[in-house]
Amino acid sequence: MCGIVGIVGKSNVNQALYDALTVLQHRGQDAAGIVTCDRGRLFLRKDNGLVRDVFHQRHMQRLVGSMGIGHVRYPTAGSSSSAEAQPFYVNSPYGITLAHNGNLTNVEQLSREIYESDLRHVNTNSDSEVLLNVFAHELALGGKLQPTEEDIFKAVRAVHKRCRGGYAAVAMITGYGVVGFRDPRAIRPIVFGKRETEHGTEYMVASESVALDVLGFDLIRDLEPGEAVYITEKGAMHTRQCAENPESSPCIFEHVYLARPDSMIDKVLVYKARLRMGEKLAEKILRERPQHDIDVVIPIPDTSRTSAVELANHLGVKFREGFVKNRYIGRTFIMPGQAARKKSVRQKLNAIELEFRGKNVMLVDDSIVRGTTCKQIIQMAREAGAKNVYFCSAAPAVRYPNVYGIDMPSAHELIAHGRTTEEVAELIGADWLLYQDLEDLVEAVSEGNPDIHHYDCSVFTGEYVTGDVNEAYLGKIEQARNDSAKAMADVGNAVIELHNN
Repeated sequence: MCGIVGIVGKSNVNQALYDALTVLQHRGQDAAGIVTCDRGRLFLRKDNGLVRDVFHQRHMQRLVGSMGIGHVRYPTAGSSSSAEAQPFYVNSPYGITLAHNGNLTNVEQLSREIYESDLRHVNTNSDSEVLLNVFAHELALGGKLQPTEEDIFKAVRAVHKRCRGGYAAVAMITGYGVVGFRDPRAIRPIVFGKRETEHGTEYMVASESVALDVLGFDLIRDLEPGEAVYITEKGAMHTRQCAENPESSPCIFEHVYLARPDSMIDKVLVYKARLRMGEKLAEKILRERPQHDIDVVIPIPDTSRTSAVELANHLGVKFREGFVKNRYIGRTFIMPGQAARKKSVRQKLNAIELEFRGKNVMLVDDSIVRGTTCKQIIQMAREAGAKNVYFCSAAPAVRYPNVYGIDMPSAHELIAHGRTTEEVAELIGADWLLYQDLEDLVEAVSEGNPDIHHYDCSVFTGEYVTGDVNEAYLGKIEQARNDSAKAMADVGNAVIELHNN
């Protein structure tokens, strides 16, 4: 889960890229980067930290040019080393920079091919650098001094043939233009739009439509599965289907948690999908606990608020804001390391005792992953005087890791893996727990766009839509993703960076 943006404008795009990344900050808080192009020269700034901390005035002044791409990152595997901040760059051919959201499931095979056959060197553990080198190699095979849109689309077609997994990417070809492309399953989101200025038409590619909205761009549409868009430096736009057998299977967890509610993904308004999730939850409560004694519904801010409002409306129960959020603390789900997540919960939320004292409280969250956050929040509710604490998840039980770009940890770190609902309720300290049914979740999202017949629901079902994920692969990512492995990697990188400095 990262945020990507690319802009081809008529004047300097540094401020527009910065503003877009701040809008996409929820997709990654580990690192940020921007690269711009001016008269054939590249200007890059990237580092660990939030957008506001990475880019100071002196950096922005150097990021000149009417074309550029940007990235906000959070680590899906390994560590949070600044060496893996994006965009990445290769000088051949033409000078190409790339920013990527997602995960390649055949990255080990590709890494070998890049070294042994393509004769290229990869300097980090990031699959984004692998993706860049595959694209660059395929583009270089054209052997032309000046690539045409046909050459670029041919290279993207080759990328789709070689790469497996979920990916949405923006790449800038120095002096020529910006390319955006999406994997043949459309697992990760990417949209493009335009705005008219006094100097002409400007184009933008981004992870979510909200980035276009805020900057005054009109949404044209989402990229289709396997499709690419190429915008030349002079402002000509070309699109092409580059996959042989595209089949849409977007990630449903974007609607549960990842995306902003004011975004439109594959013609589905995230806000409306979350309202429908709340309706479905209320209907399940009325089916399974018609004699419930819920006094008040309280969301765990912020993502669950939309579902919680609609749940309360359908139950005819009061909706109250029981927690005050410190907005200067990042999203706990995407913080690297269990210790950081545990420490941040109490810093992030504070209970309003008035809303809990002597009441039967229904807490609503978007999902339960590790169980760390909800366990502490339930304890906070009891300390604030709640009589009983019930818990609802707008998503089904998360039982399997994600392999397409979300840091769903190793299976044994998922609280629902191998456990019943009752066992999870006991572990998190809830008087009772209710999960959304998968069929209801899919219906809540697909109602917004009936043309999408299948979603990637692998974190709930263990069924991976690319068909290439087996136990051996899951074992490897478990070793890379568990918190102890990340901690060791961070220590190693800290030593290397200290030595280099």
